[in-house]
Amino acid sequence: MSVDSQTVRKIARLARIAVTDDEVPGLVEQLNGILGWVEQLGEVDTKGVEPMASVMPGNMRWREDVVTDGGIQDKVLANAPDAASGFFAVPKVIE
Repeated sequence: MSVDSQTVRKIARLARIAVTDDEVPGLVEQLNGILGWVEQLGEVDTKGVEPMASVMPGNMRWREDVVTDGGIQDKVLANAPDAASGFFAVPKVIE
């Protein structure tokens, strides 16, 4: 698969990226290089290789799923510009 200048312009338009006419040839070359690498990866024999989520083996540490209030209400509200009754106080907005 290869990318031409028309495809680069379409991709840029869909991604809402401003691309000048001078930048298009460079982007064509870069995208074709990326697609070349992807095609090379497709040639690698992966039979017998199990999928993995990470390159480092490890198990997730689980914690008990308990709902708490955090116990740090004072610390949370310490930097609030205005607090009332243990909550952030904000100006009233009416439209």
